Amino acid sequence: MLGGTDVDILVNVVLPLSLAIIMLSLGVGLTLADFKRVAERKWVFAVGAVCQVIFIPVVAYLVVLLFGLTGAVAAGVMLLAFCPGGVTTNVVSRLAGGDVALSVSLTAIVSLLSIVTVPVLVGWTVVHFMGDTAPEISVTALAITMFLITAVPVSLGMLIRGLAPGFAVWIEPVLIRLASVLFVIIVLAAIASNWDLLISEIGNLGPALLTLNLVTMVGGLLIAGTCGFTWAERKTISIEVGIQNGTLGITLAPLIAGVAGGIPTIGLPSAMYGVVMYVTAIPYVLWLRSRRYES
Repeated sequence: MLGGTDVDILVNVVLPLSLAIIMLSLGVGLTLADFKRVAERKWVFAVGAVCQVIFIPVVAYLVVLLFGLTGAVAAGVMLLAFCPGGVTTNVVSRLAGGDVALSVSLTAIVSLLSIVTVPVLVGWTVVHFMGDTAPEISVTALAITMFLITAVPVSLGMLIRGLAPGFAVWIEPVLIRLASVLFVIIVLAAIASNWDLLISEIGNLGPALLTLNLVTMVGGLLIAGTCGFTWAERKTISIEVGIQNGTLGITLAPLIAGVAGGIPTIGLPSAMYGVVMYVTAIPYVLWLRSRRYES
């Protein structure tokens, strides 16, 4: 079990560093052509973005009600739903044979939109689910924090890509692997620091997160199919909708709860989700790869 000092170091140093590396790796993989592609494929992009910004929170809210989650745990599930897909979605989309260019574009744009959407939605959800125990949240301060931990590293990564494209191509997979290792450390630390709460909540929270993950992945696939998108586009939208950036949720949790050390309860769903999504994503990706048709 981690001690208080160990957890504080992870939360205050390793966690922000991990998220910065994740967002930096996203920026390094971006070019201006990716943003141009959004304009060229506006309908496909719009459906993917709307699914992430609206469909996921709606599903999360229904899941919270269905499983009877309350208080900070319920608010934590909603926080997770507000977080956009991270670089993991780009990797998974590539493994599934999806449209990687679309995945990168969606991840980048929705991550930047989250600077506005996450603070506003979090401000509502903590009051709604936590009532009198809700911490006082400054939407402006949270938005500034979101800008610093998302937009700044992405912009820096794009600058590196523009000035040294060869170096950017070389360093991108290194950054992704490093970020993945750091993410695993953070998830384990979050679970360890909330072990007693995890044990008491796992009966409801585990199935709730599993349901959220499966419904959003399959829902994204069906919505994209209804819109008549190609099989590669369907797979990508499914993955972008079904996989959230748990690292961002864990990073924001202490800021939302107003605690200086440790990972609060509101961050527990994001931490547990870091385990759940791999349990569901691996067989799902294998299934997607086995389907070879285009329609």
